[in-house]
Amino acid sequence: MERKRKILVVDDEPHNIVLLEGILSKFGHEVVGAENAVVALDVLDRSFDLVLSDVMMPVMNGFEFVTKIRKNEETQDIPVIMVTTLSQRDDRLKAVEVGANDFITKPIDIFELKIRTESMLKQKAQHDEIKLFQADLHEMVENRTLELRQALAKLDKAHVDTIQHLCAAAEYKDEETANHLVRMAEYSRIIAENIGLDKKTVHLIHTSAPMHDIGKIGIPDSILLKPGTLTAEEWEVMKRHATIGGNILSMGSSDYINMGSVIALSHHEKWDGSGYPNGFSGEEIPLPGRICAVADVFDALTSRRPYKEPFSIEKSLDIMKDGRGNHFDPQLIDIFFENIDEVVEIQKSRGD
Repeated sequence: MERKRKILVVDDEPHNIVLLEGILSKFGHEVVGAENAVVALDVLDRSFDLVLSDVMMPVMNGFEFVTKIRKNEETQDIPVIMVTTLSQRDDRLKAVEVGANDFITKPIDIFELKIRTESMLKQKAQHDEIKLFQADLHEMVENRTLELRQALAKLDKAHVDTIQHLCAAAEYKDEETANHLVRMAEYSRIIAENIGLDKKTVHLIHTSAPMHDIGKIGIPDSILLKPGTLTAEEWEVMKRHATIGGNILSMGSSDYINMGSVIALSHHEKWDGSGYPNGFSGEEIPLPGRICAVADVFDALTSRRPYKEPFSIEKSLDIMKDGRGNHFDPQLIDIFFENIDEVVEIQKSRGD
């Protein structure tokens, strides 16, 4: 059974409180009356869904009352309707300025009261649903982050294959295969070797590249595995995986974990600055992230995903060429194509 909506009525005239209590109760709401703003502030808490307040009251007027509501973190999101005889434009603007959401003019029209209160209550319900979703998402990410941090704390002295198994677990959630991790790491190694990085750095990138999408463990399955196009809101949630991964891995102390954090946070940045999460451009983007961006996109194009079938190598390479200078570092994409035979050999030999 849906709970009754709780409304606070504030007015220094008792008969006005009785009138509004009677009307709103018939609409199916729970009503609490307060004879002035000071009393109202004592009883107002987050359990209320709406406030109906008079403007001209002794002790504290309606403008001051709304200002205090908005300054209180517990009550600042509760909508307020001013019940007033004020008709001057400046008075209405002041009410909006202090945080009132709507107005009802005295004498009260019952039909208007019903329409305006229901509108505000629907907005409050929608806002509450969003806050609940955000809280649930935050709790889920916190729980999964805690679990991963506990696991990652033991990785400082662990072998490289332990890292690879952890990454495979994250990719398994995304319905990708362990071969995706191997291919993407090998493509990254090829690029790193051919731009002249030292062997230690090449090995570090090669080993850490599989951690690029570990943040997906904090994304709801309904979004991560959705077969169709993501909505704008879902896409914003999806993009959080880069930040989540970077934060998770930033808690480590080994070189592998630190490199993994850099890659996770930066592999979706684009050369022209249109990527995420930070909108970095050019050489602002860490080199390991730029390298892994090329490797990851090629493997994504040539692999099956919940939302697409694999593209042919020819079509994938055409798309990669179009990304030169906007998505990809021009130097790195050129090196990728210079070594395309080795890349394609790995793609075919390590196919899913």
